[in-house]
Amino acid sequence: MIADRGAHGSRRAYLEDARSERVLTYGTLDRAVSAWTAVFDTIGVPASGAVLVDLGDPLSFAVVHLAAVASGRRAVPVDTGQPTTEPGRLGALLGGASLVVSDRDEDATVPGAPSARIDPGTFLPTGVRDGDVPSDVPETPGEGSVVLFTSGSTGTPKGVELPESQLLFVARAVADHNGLTADDRGFNSLPLFHVNAEVVGLLATLVAGATLVLDRRFRRTGFWELLADRRVTWLNAVPAILAVLAKTGPLAFPDGLRFVRSASAPLPDPVRAALGDVPLVVSWGMTEGASQITATPLDAPARPGSVGVPVGCEVQARDDDGRVLGPDHVGALWVRGPGIVDHYLGGRAAERFDADGWLSTGDVGSVAADGWVSLAGRSDDVINRGGEKVYPSEVEDVLLGDARVLEAVVVGRPHDVLGAVPVAYVIAQPEADVDPVALVADLTARAESGLTRFRRPVEITVVPDLPRAPTGKIRRAEVRSMASTVGEVET
Repeated sequence: MIADRGAHGSRRAYLEDARSERVLTYGTLDRAVSAWTAVFDTIGVPASGAVLVDLGDPLSFAVVHLAAVASGRRAVPVDTGQPTTEPGRLGALLGGASLVVSDRDEDATVPGAPSARIDPGTFLPTGVRDGDVPSDVPETPGEGSVVLFTSGSTGTPKGVELPESQLLFVARAVADHNGLTADDRGFNSLPLFHVNAEVVGLLATLVAGATLVLDRRFRRTGFWELLADRRVTWLNAVPAILAVLAKTGPLAFPDGLRFVRSASAPLPDPVRAALGDVPLVVSWGMTEGASQITATPLDAPARPGSVGVPVGCEVQARDDDGRVLGPDHVGALWVRGPGIVDHYLGGRAAERFDADGWLSTGDVGSVAADGWVSLAGRSDDVINRGGEKVYPSEVEDVLLGDARVLEAVVVGRPHDVLGAVPVAYVIAQPEADVDPVALVADLTARAESGLTRFRRPVEITVVPDLPRAPTGKIRRAEVRSMASTVGEVET
């Protein structure tokens, strides 16, 4: 595909740097991939050998990442926000690495693995000139892949290997669902070591022959002007970004913006409402599904609380005994399809897969009669208060109804009689002059009027921020640890 794009649209921009005039054309990408393939061959990176991509520059990352997959190797993205020991940690999880490509000032190495660097101007390996690039790659490579690791919040991280065929299946499904064409210009500030940006951003753009503007991180200041200057037609975002945009200033969507895409966490209904009439694609996905499982159709009216319909896969809600539930009944969500993995590396967590190819997602939700899926939260997040189940999202939506609240997170606090009780942490919007005591009093009153008694938080705390993943998603396991055990509360 890369060679075809290079041959038929060599001067078209594939990637643009949001903060400079640097452009990676399809032709340059094709030549760079050939050069990196030659380097992999020369160094002796074997078929399926692990190439650790430790590059903070997003355009450079994309080149080496795609080259590793296209040449039949395993691309292993590295979070450059982690210490220089991170490649070594990933190499140990993999049982070894064949090459580390890094642009850090300090060496980020893996014992026994050679390293290489990239010229961010030409995107070629350091020391390679354009005239040195081979005109073709003589051998047809085997299937490459991307290896990612889950967060490991409940133990050792689980390795997920996504073969090239699976990645392209999901990328095509994303491009088709969003109606991407060569005329589209996307914008992505999400981290490229995350599956969302890799598949929804890099690969969906590639299969559509479109252009993607990349930024290293989200910056609120000048955001709308940047989108207008770059003639962006769609935005790849997460709820944390949209919450900031919706509550900290006027929404100035530029002309030509076709839609905004939200992923990686449920989008609270108040944030959805604040976005107004802009077409919104709300999606649900996971690393094991190469990013996307469901998404709302562009031409369908919004449904509060829903994450859309399955795209290229099947979704079931099951009860505790594994029986498939009827429409709108809440249960454990299971998925199956060509974009879903059928195992973890090393055979870990095999109990999450059944004999018919279904994967337990760890999410709780329901499936409507017409196939629309709604999420209630992660199974670990559901709070069992004396036998009554409290889903954090329903409490958070009530708290987010106060315009002074930017984000709200509800978790369970252990209780010696009820098992667990809900407590809430809220972040006030930055520009608001908020009296925390008054805000807590108002939110308590809001909860009393909007929630049944067992769903009401026993405590609400205003905090400046909460632990986050690189995508901006709240790390709920860490928030739960903040909720210390207390004595009995009123039952």
